[in-house]
Amino acid sequence: MAEDRVPTWEDVARRYGRKIYSFAYRLTGNPDDASDLVQEVLLRVRKGLANYTPGSFEGWLWRITRNAFLDDVRKKKRRPTTVLPDDDRAVVGASPSPDEVLASVRLSDDVQAALLKVPMEFRECVVLCDVVGLSYEEISNTIDAPVGTVRSRIHRGRKQLRGLLTWPM
Repeated sequence: MAEDRVPTWEDVARRYGRKIYSFAYRLTGNPDDASDLVQEVLLRVRKGLANYTPGSFEGWLWRITRNAFLDDVRKKKRRPTTVLPDDDRAVVGASPSPDEVLASVRLSDDVQAALLKVPMEFRECVVLCDVVGLSYEEISNTIDAPVGTVRSRIHRGRKQLRGLLTWPM
C-alpha cells in the first residue's frame, strides 16, 4: 500500500482482514472472540481513517488491534461473562468459517494451547513476529517499546513455548 495515500476502509478490510483475524485468534485463542475483535478493529479503523496521516499504516493498524484486544481484556475483568455450553451450536449445525479453518490449519491445538499459557506481553510479540510476520522495528512501533525489549520478549516467549511443547522422554 502506498505510504503517501490514505486507503479506503474497503481496501483495509480486503487486504488486512485475514491478518487481523489471525493475530486476534492467536491473542484470544477463541474464534468467536477473534471475530468480535476483528469487527471492533475494523470499526475503529473506519472511524480513524478520517484523521489518519500517511505514514506507517501497518504500525497504526497493529496498534489499533493491540489496543482493542487490551480494552476487551480490561472490560472482561470488570464484567465477567458466563460461557454458553458448546452443544448449543449442534442444534443449528453451523460449520466453521473459512477464517477458523485457516487459523486452525496453521497452528495445531497443542501449539495454540501452549501459546495461550505464555504471558500476554511475550505472546503478542511472538505472534506479531512469527504469525503476522512483522519486523522487530514494526513490532516496536506497534507496542510502543524499544527494539531491544521486543527482541527480549520474542526470545523469552519462544523459550517458554519450547518448554511448554517439550514432552518428557
